[in-house]
Amino acid sequence: AAEQLGLAHYMDIMMLITAAEYVAPTSDENVTVTDTEFSNVPVRLFVPRRDSGGLRRAVVFFHGGGWCLGDAGMKSYDHLARWTSNKLNAVVVSVNYRLAPKHHFPAQFEDVYSVTKFFLQSKVLSQYGVDPNRVCVAGDSAGGNLAAAVAQQLLEDPEVKTKLKAQALLYPALQTLDLNSPSYQENQNHPILPRSLMVRFWSEYFTSDVSLQEAMASNRHVPLEASHLLQLVNWSSVLPEEMKKGHIYTSPTFGSPELAQQYPGFLDARAAPLLATDAQLLRLPLTYLLTCQHDVLRDDGLMYASRLRAAGVPLTHHHAHDAFHGALLFTSSPTSLAVGHRLLNRYTQWLEENL
Repeated sequence: AAEQLGLAHYMDIMMLITAAEYVAPTSDENVTVTDTEFSNVPVRLFVPRRDSGGLRRAVVFFHGGGWCLGDAGMKSYDHLARWTSNKLNAVVVSVNYRLAPKHHFPAQFEDVYSVTKFFLQSKVLSQYGVDPNRVCVAGDSAGGNLAAAVAQQLLEDPEVKTKLKAQALLYPALQTLDLNSPSYQENQNHPILPRSLMVRFWSEYFTSDVSLQEAMASNRHVPLEASHLLQLVNWSSVLPEEMKKGHIYTSPTFGSPELAQQYPGFLDARAAPLLATDAQLLRLPLTYLLTCQHDVLRDDGLMYASRLRAAGVPLTHHHAHDAFHGALLFTSSPTSLAVGHRLLNRYTQWLEENL
């Protein structure tokens, strides 16, 4: 209503949720917590206090929020990073990248990539006592998108000598081309992340021009010139049979080439990691992938799992049949859900065993 009255942008109002959840960096008996900057990008840094008996693991984490919302200082993300640092005796770098609508793609990607590349320098890893062979990138939702994109891009960067040990993608958003997959249809009215909000997040990532949002909402944004990319996100050929559930595949209707010319980001693998070639995928590190049944992004993760498996990437895919988008974050309050704790424990247990 405020947006329709011209009083404020929709995402500015939504950011009030982020502000209400903010907690200051507070150290405890287990972890030292500080807000600082890596490569001129704000980060919240979690460093274990106890003796490691050697070099530590490290996790570079990117928060979710549709590239428009969220903060490393939100109670849920602070809790997740603190828990991870303490349980794994690991250094955790939680990144506060720039947000839309003030900043559009590729600003968010550039920030998280810059932080990761900075942290992977030998002198920085040494400063924090981190084993260069035990570094992981991770993220949830939009942050999972950024983690997947960073892992892909690092493979192409000759300046980066340290290789990632792993990537952990928690119900990630991975493709922009077909916003009408079975999971988008089945969960279009889910209260946590309805289709309309996910479409808004995607479009705001690239521009505040409502013409892109309207085209995405009707699945008419991919130009004919990009039709060859649709095979990479054709759910009819890569989704497990039980997930198709009688849905009939219909290719997106081709849209105006002007949108892709103005906002080419939605055809860029740095924004849509499912658009990476098989040759790129086969070089990716050990991967943990969480998908949730009641989530518009479910099929993005399932398609990525199929492609990673086909490429021979070592993959642990956890599909939570009883979970919804964002469930893992429901662990830091008296109203915490059992499913959130289960997902959190599975995620950190995998890191403990594989990182």
